[in-house]
Amino acid sequence: MLESEYRPRIIDKQVDEYLSAFGAVCIEGPKWCGKTWTSAFHSKSEIYIGDPAGNFQNRQLAELSPELVLDGETPRLIDEWQEVPPLWDAVRYKVDKTHEKGQFILTGSATPNRKGILHSGAGRIARLRMRPMSLYESGDSSGKVSLYGLCHSDLTPAMTGDVSLKELIELIIRGGWPGSLGLSLKQASLLPVEYLNAVIDDDVFRIDGIRRDTTKMRLLLRSLARNESTTATNKTLIKDIKAIDDQDIDGNTVSSYLDILKRLFLTDNLPPFSTGIRSSVRIKQAEKRHFADPSLACAMLRATPESLMNDLETLGFMFEALCERDLRIYAESFGANLYHYQDYRNQEIDAVIELPEGDWCAFEIKLGANQIDTAAANLLSIKKQIEEDPKGKPPAVLCVICGRSNAAYRRADGVFVVPITALKM
Repeated sequence: MLESEYRPRIIDKQVDEYLSAFGAVCIEGPKWCGKTWTSAFHSKSEIYIGDPAGNFQNRQLAELSPELVLDGETPRLIDEWQEVPPLWDAVRYKVDKTHEKGQFILTGSATPNRKGILHSGAGRIARLRMRPMSLYESGDSSGKVSLYGLCHSDLTPAMTGDVSLKELIELIIRGGWPGSLGLSLKQASLLPVEYLNAVIDDDVFRIDGIRRDTTKMRLLLRSLARNESTTATNKTLIKDIKAIDDQDIDGNTVSSYLDILKRLFLTDNLPPFSTGIRSSVRIKQAEKRHFADPSLACAMLRATPESLMNDLETLGFMFEALCERDLRIYAESFGANLYHYQDYRNQEIDAVIELPEGDWCAFEIKLGANQIDTAAANLLSIKKQIEEDPKGKPPAVLCVICGRSNAAYRRADGVFVVPITALKM
């Protein structure tokens, strides 16, 4: 691949680092997020297991003799390895035998059953999670503010320009799919719809060969879309399905379907922050529900710019999902992790970034500039309560991520304000 043909991704640096430290790297994530393109950029030879040429000759060869498809200049890309699970052990064995770094790059858009895989690959094969494009990667964020710098209280005030509500809605509906860049919104909105159709009608069966009720799968996906960016429990999903669609679905079915969606990287839930920041407060352990990209939730809700403009509550949840997708991508690029905070006093922090050194930063996410004061007050209130606890560890940074502010700055009370369209890693 010519370097001029490749659109850089934030994960590139991590791929290089992992190739220098491990014998193989497995890049996982949802289909169409750019795994193959990125992996090809970092490889010197490749084999595509899903290539239909010669009646799927590559797949047949891999099934007959996995070690044969490993021959080639390294790093060697093995695309969609999960189609032939024994390839995992073949790669692990080859790495053990040669003791060389950076031999293979595996890509996978599904986590297969462990059947047929003898070894985890620990120490030999490292895993990297790839997500759809952030706004900075797609060219829709100016990148004037570094999240790394922000998390270390380093921000130079800057005018970032006005962004209309219409533009933000279009970014949400389009999503972070590389294949959507350069398309009209009408064209781009078709991609997440077809993505979901492909998952339901094909991928769900191919992951383990079990036929599932596609009607109930669609109902569950619609319920997840209605509960995007919330901590809705499985019981809530069941009640939602029954109330809206008058369909019976039991808890075991919901749990098994959610597991399949997770293994297909269709969902990307945000874990709770549970490091004991306040010893006297019980922290809820519910995950915040997210699709891999907010465009998928919009597709399930059949959302249009007009419908979101007339439903600001739903738009707020979708905007929150957009921001948390980007915050996660940026944070993981420098070894940090993203969480959410919710306790039994009904206090919430939309997003929490825990830095490698142990400090943490609190983020509220608001669509409009008129909500900044309220969001800042919430952050300051929670910080004060934590400071009053002898064992509490308050956040090192407070920040409001917003959609419609035209500047990045630090308020007089110490709370930072940063537009999502000005942020980068």
